[in-house]
Amino acid sequence: MNFSLRQIFTFREVMRSGSISQAARTVGRTQPAVSTMISTLEGELGFSLFVRDQGKLIPTPEARFFLEECETVLERIERIERTVKKIRTHEAGKLRVACHPAAAGMFMPRILTEFLQGKGELEVSLIMRSSDVIEDLIASQQFDIGFAETPLPRPSVKQMDFDLECVCVVPADDPLATAEEITPKDLDGQPMAVLFDKHPLTVRTEAAFQKSGYQFRKRLELRTWAPGLQFVAAGMCYMICDMITGYSCLQQRQTTTELAIRPFRPRISTSVSILTPGYATQSLTSKAFTTHLCEAIGNMQTELQNSL
Repeated sequence: MNFSLRQIFTFREVMRSGSISQAARTVGRTQPAVSTMISTLEGELGFSLFVRDQGKLIPTPEARFFLEECETVLERIERIERTVKKIRTHEAGKLRVACHPAAAGMFMPRILTEFLQGKGELEVSLIMRSSDVIEDLIASQQFDIGFAETPLPRPSVKQMDFDLECVCVVPADDPLATAEEITPKDLDGQPMAVLFDKHPLTVRTEAAFQKSGYQFRKRLELRTWAPGLQFVAAGMCYMICDMITGYSCLQQRQTTTELAIRPFRPRISTSVSILTPGYATQSLTSKAFTTHLCEAIGNMQTELQNSL
């Protein structure tokens, strides 16, 4: 047998309406075309589907039995079409995201929340890992998207890099909170919260102080910036951190009145990257979220710069 889904669909409409003309209007074809399609289908099947009695179209018993199978096939096709639509519009599927600590607390959850609106069947896996671990997770295709400090290039990882200006976090009631910008001179000998000694940002910050001839006093050494916000709010130290941490701080209403974010000069920056597997085809959903994340990073830069 060699019949098409269009023939099956048309047959079902004829059965439902009991009329060739009505079925023709439903499927958007002419009445002769529908009649020919039914006749062709009967030829393929080897039995009659309808008999005509005094102008009426009467289904045969075989037609009713055949309709049951057609309904099953068409329901499955319609379900497939709905699934395809959801995949095409990113409303269904799975998305696996690995994120470094600075963005995992607020920034990434906020971006994912925006992206997931109206996508009730899209499943997301979000984990927080160090940047070097994220790089390996992406290279091994265990996750779809990584957001991490910029790694060295490697063939198994595709990356989009972003240079983000660092900011200085000070207590809101500190005199420096109203400064147009903060320099090493302003922080000379003052207690600082920093990341571990070998972290690139710690190295760059210390170099900026040394070049300016001022003392860089490390009081609190951290693995991530989040605890530093609490120390600064308590008046225990100052902190020069990445833009994402500063931006996340502004997004938290409870800390807005306790902390102030100011520009730091000379300019110090950190580089973050969106990572995707280099040896795998990126899914439509992953591509869409990558675009959304890129836009969010751009919006963050604009919004934070306007607020400083």
